[in-house]
Amino acid sequence: MLSQKTRYAIRALQHLADHYGKGPIPLADIAETQNIPAKFLTVILSEMSREGLVATQRGRDGGYWLALAPVDISYGDIVRLTRGSLALVPCASRFAHETCKNCLPESECRLHRVMLRVRDETAKVLDGISLAESFPFHQEDEEKIA
Repeated sequence: MLSQKTRYAIRALQHLADHYGKGPIPLADIAETQNIPAKFLTVILSEMSREGLVATQRGRDGGYWLALAPVDISYGDIVRLTRGSLALVPCASRFAHETCKNCLPESECRLHRVMLRVRDETAKVLDGISLAESFPFHQEDEEKIA
């Protein structure tokens, strides 16, 4: 399950992608439009800035914008930056691997092998979708899905 922080980060970055190339977007505009608490959004965008996904400008005409083109930011990138891993269990994590407590040795654990496959398939999907592909939602889209 995605954390609230990850969901907020995705929504904030989607908002910035929708306004890509239009200059700085004030934090208050992002917070209000995306229904994200401003203090939490400040922390998230600061982290995204340190990671090079977001640029910022202070002052009256300041705000935030994507430092990279939306096509260069994948959902996999965002989830890894906010959650740390795409894996559902610690033993399946590629970059934050830990042995699971109260488990069989990994070489004997069938769940471990399944979770490695789930991690790889999840990475394939999330790394294959960029912010450029996530278009704004419209009411008619919901009607098409129903």
